[in-house]
Amino acid sequence: MSQPSPRDDAPIAAARNLEGARQLLTEAVTINRPAADLFAFWRDPANLAAIMENVTAIEPLDAGRSRWHVKAPGDRTVSWISEITHEEPGKALTWQSAEGSDVTHSGRITFSDAGPRGTVVRATIAWEPPGGALGTLLAKLFQREPRIQTRRDLRRFKQAMEAGEIATGARNARERDKREEQ
Repeated sequence: MSQPSPRDDAPIAAARNLEGARQLLTEAVTINRPAADLFAFWRDPANLAAIMENVTAIEPLDAGRSRWHVKAPGDRTVSWISEITHEEPGKALTWQSAEGSDVTHSGRITFSDAGPRGTVVRATIAWEPPGGALGTLLAKLFQREPRIQTRRDLRRFKQAMEAGEIATGARNARERDKREEQ
């Protein structure tokens, strides 16, 4: 009987052994800013917590690792340690979750020149949904599914980088939560 091959050290989106990587998505947006500016903003985890809707906190651990806390269906929070596995300043960033994380995932974000239109920002993310098919269904029902969130977060990133603020309805979830705390 053959042993399953060990997971190679490539991010799931680029790994030869895709065992466990049941979901893969790619989303892109064109932002009217230079790639270097966008990369610098994205590289700082504190900035990402401000633009990603379901991220409750990102704690930097060192230059290449951070602990992410994200809202999950059913008033739960999941967390993981994200490790940067490859970096090309101004061009690309690749990461994966550390072993033992609540969510097994990896991804790559690239920043490509779009001429006078700015920069194409493309996110590719691979993940194994917690709870399998049922977990995927619940995530979709609660609008916490990674494809939906990635699309929304890239749109919010575009707004923040082009307009300096994120356009929202009169009361978004974070504003409501802050008011309830007061």
